[in-house]
Amino acid sequence: MLSLDEARSLAASLAQQGRGIATRPAARQPAEPLELYEMEGCPFCRLVREALTELDLDVLIHPCPKGGDRYRPLVEKLGGRQAFPYLMDPNTGVALYESADIIDYLYREYGGRPAPGGWRLRARTAASMAASLTRAGHGLRAREAAVPEQPLILYSFEGSPFARLVRERLCELQLPYLLRQCGRDQWQDWVLPPMRKALEMEYLPTQRHRQELLARAGRVAVPYLIDPNTGEELFESRRILDYLQTRYAR
Repeated sequence: MLSLDEARSLAASLAQQGRGIATRPAARQPAEPLELYEMEGCPFCRLVREALTELDLDVLIHPCPKGGDRYRPLVEKLGGRQAFPYLMDPNTGVALYESADIIDYLYREYGGRPAPGGWRLRARTAASMAASLTRAGHGLRAREAAVPEQPLILYSFEGSPFARLVRERLCELQLPYLLRQCGRDQWQDWVLPPMRKALEMEYLPTQRHRQELLARAGRVAVPYLIDPNTGEELFESRRILDYLQTRYAR
């Protein structure tokens, strides 16, 4: 049974109107991961994350919650102000504020096409704001936490209600992580893992990180967390949240 928090996260996904789930891979992949300074609960940051899922672009997340002291000062030093989202592309040297400018850059530089007209619709921003309201401040404010030596790794896609819970906690604890996109690119991806098992359904993912998950862990489900600092690898949002609380929260 869903907890209240899980139900609210599902409501946030519904508010996104199906965005940040499906993927149409970029025409080319960056040689080094993009770097995004952001807050999980920020509606404008969410728009960028939706575009990253749609383009199947991995990104190194530097969480910048309100009251955070790890990456917020760095953003001000790099760009001149504390405003989010802030994207840095180590492959081109480009650094950008403003979600619309970042999205346009991602589509032109890596998608090989202009950003779809839908990104300019106010309705899209309104839907993202509605998703933030549903989460009632989760993923926005900093908590005390230990600093990992290496970034964590999270297999996720933007519209996943369960991965959102993990991303919120990572943001609040200011834990950097490499987000490996697991967007859906075929109809079989929409069948939930328990249903696949019940139907004895043969499932052969075509999306790159879904293939990695199947080879690495024997099944495909998100979120999936890898902590290179401890060697822990975990499915299930509740188990991951317990782990983050025990290992990093103070």
